[in-house]
Amino acid sequence: MRVAHFCDSHVGRPDGVARSAELTVRLLRSAGHDADLYRPGPLLGGGVPSVPMPLRQIRIALPFTARPADIVHVHSTGPVGMTGFRAAADWGVPLVATWHTDLLAYADLFAEIPAGAAWCALRLGLGWSPREFLELTRPGAVRRGRLVELGKTMFARMAVVIAPSAKTAAGFAPFEPAAEVCVLPTPVTAPMPRPAPMPGPAATPRPASANGGVVLSVGRGTADKNPELLLQAFARVRTARPHARLILLGVRRQRRHLNRRIAALGLRGHVRVHPPVPHDEVAAFYQAADVLAFASTTDTQSLVLAEAEASGLPAVVADPGLAVRPGATDAGRFVCDPAPDAFAAALLRMLTDEALRAAVVRDGLEAAAAYSPEVFLHRLLEIYDRARLSRSPAHRR
Repeated sequence: MRVAHFCDSHVGRPDGVARSAELTVRLLRSAGHDADLYRPGPLLGGGVPSVPMPLRQIRIALPFTARPADIVHVHSTGPVGMTGFRAAADWGVPLVATWHTDLLAYADLFAEIPAGAAWCALRLGLGWSPREFLELTRPGAVRRGRLVELGKTMFARMAVVIAPSAKTAAGFAPFEPAAEVCVLPTPVTAPMPRPAPMPGPAATPRPASANGGVVLSVGRGTADKNPELLLQAFARVRTARPHARLILLGVRRQRRHLNRRIAALGLRGHVRVHPPVPHDEVAAFYQAADVLAFASTTDTQSLVLAEAEASGLPAVVADPGLAVRPGATDAGRFVCDPAPDAFAAALLRMLTDEALRAAVVRDGLEAAAAYSPEVFLHRLLEIYDRARLSRSPAHRR
């Protein structure tokens, strides 16, 4: 079986979309399948020719031709993803799409979302009027309505849509999907385990640092990751634990704004703003931290959470929609409301309640072990089989 994967995240971009597409293709190839991956690369040589977008860590792919395949799997809806949509129609093969980005939540945060939506409408030949295109420039309900119409058209062309979490699947309701919806989180390969043995329920992880604790956040410093909530919560944590420290790992944009907010909240000297590091170096930050603070409420899955759990780092999650772990059966994540007081209280409890820490670490490790890349691959191949069946003459009759 040949599968053509289309992804708009370029090589080296530190985001979950790129890593999910790379892992999926790698697993398919290891199982003997022919998997092509199309994504932006340098203008000359390597990947789809592309040009960088000024002031953004994004590359815009130039037109290209893909090799015919039995299934098209789209991971994004930029120029590369739209090429995948059109290729599936031209080749007469099923279209499978993984919905990595909350289109409606991001639209008012990033200018490239409305611009990209206009491009999608053009590429899909929707025949919008100038007035309908202009609706994308109007924040709030008007733009949302136009994006919902675009989403309905996209979903109508899919055989199967993959949601990385149950939260994401529930968010499909406005698009009224006719396609089959499957919840299939991206797995993670566990980093080096923390040096605390976890043989059974009685074992305990390394206790939180006696000097106050190290709180770690991994992700961009942009508004979608909710750094304001994190900083305000940490200011309250530091009131109770004056020697606590916060590390913001992965910040490239908005550094000046973050530093101003850090100073305004009296946190200078207690917060370290760190740029992105290669993925294989992130494990060292998990090892050094006492708790992962996850403040975003717009993530569709968050590989960061799964990686922290696989490495034995307890997490506090300010998004009740992500309470269920991939691979978990009963125990959910330790979640709280996305409010500064609630987030701070949850972080303080994780830093001080050793019984809670032990339970959260144990449950995270068990869930990570249960949801292996092999489990993911098996379920993905089942999805591909159902997608191919859905396009068969017998099924259409």
